[in-house]
Amino acid sequence: MKSDLKFFKNSKILPIDIFLQNVLYDNNHGYYTSKQPFGKNGDFITSPNISSLFSEIIAIWIISVWDLFGRPKKFNIVELGPGDGSLMKILLRSFKKFSEFDKCKKIFLYEESSYLKKLQKNNISKKDVKWIKDFKEIKKGPVIFFGNEFFDAIPIKQFRKIKGFLFEKNYRLDKNFEIKEVFRKASKTDVKLIKSFKTIKDLKFIEFPKLGFQELKKITQKIFQLNGCILLIDYGYLRSNNFNTLQSVINHKKNNLLKNLGKADITAHVNFELLKEFFLKKKLKVKNITSQKRFLENMGILERAEIIAKKMKFRDQSNLYLRLKRLLSPKLMGELFKVILAYKFKDNNFEGFK
Repeated sequence: MKSDLKFFKNSKILPIDIFLQNVLYDNNHGYYTSKQPFGKNGDFITSPNISSLFSEIIAIWIISVWDLFGRPKKFNIVELGPGDGSLMKILLRSFKKFSEFDKCKKIFLYEESSYLKKLQKNNISKKDVKWIKDFKEIKKGPVIFFGNEFFDAIPIKQFRKIKGFLFEKNYRLDKNFEIKEVFRKASKTDVKLIKSFKTIKDLKFIEFPKLGFQELKKITQKIFQLNGCILLIDYGYLRSNNFNTLQSVINHKKNNLLKNLGKADITAHVNFELLKEFFLKKKLKVKNITSQKRFLENMGILERAEIIAKKMKFRDQSNLYLRLKRLLSPKLMGELFKVILAYKFKDNNFEGFK
């Protein structure tokens, strides 16, 4: 379609990560800069939209890390890709119940989309948080970075190995304004980079989060500078494979990846084995990767649900446990979503990772 020309930005051909970056984040036409993607009336639902219990558990986990770090007087918390602000809204409410911690915490929101910032500002008081575009403003005290469905939304590169050579997938707009898939020989820089990761170097089809790793590099540098950790919760897999995991969703239904550009969400499954190798290369320690089900249950979500349910009518109890099932069921989000924690700290006794 001729309307797709705007996503090529005067280029005839683009690597798919750059093309998808334009589709998702272009200031005028990008998906995340022009529509409400979250909730029943959006295209997908995230854990904080499903149940406030999820956000309460994250709040408890953050406070437990502050305690593990010796209750420092300055404690920085950075949410990566805060969505519509639903998670942070509950965090702030939960933190107020712990007055000593509440005085020490300083909260930053890391968001690229000005449209989503408006949604967040409708949900969160400006006096409680600070929106940032880089991490230079975080100067003293340990730092926690956390992101729920942050990494999957950063576009990936894809490569195919043919007769021992790597070829990168690109999108090209032909003379009829149709988008075609084209493989071109990979750059020497990318070949060298991919070969440095043993978890993927022998695959025939490779998904590589180059843009995502550029973001994580800045984060790991800040963790090294101040001490701290990063917690990422996302859907993905534990062992590198040869699958194409790019997918598109519109109105909660699967969508052809190259249709409804700028109007549909596009993500890829996270390779947690590769993510772990990246953090180890950056000299961070990494806890054993766990599932969302195990993490939330280790943090006491079932016990918390029981306490809340006692004060509810039967219909509300049914709703509570139905939402909980969606978060924990192995057939739903419980096992599909994984949790990874990378850190720089002498103690490794973090809650949730038994």
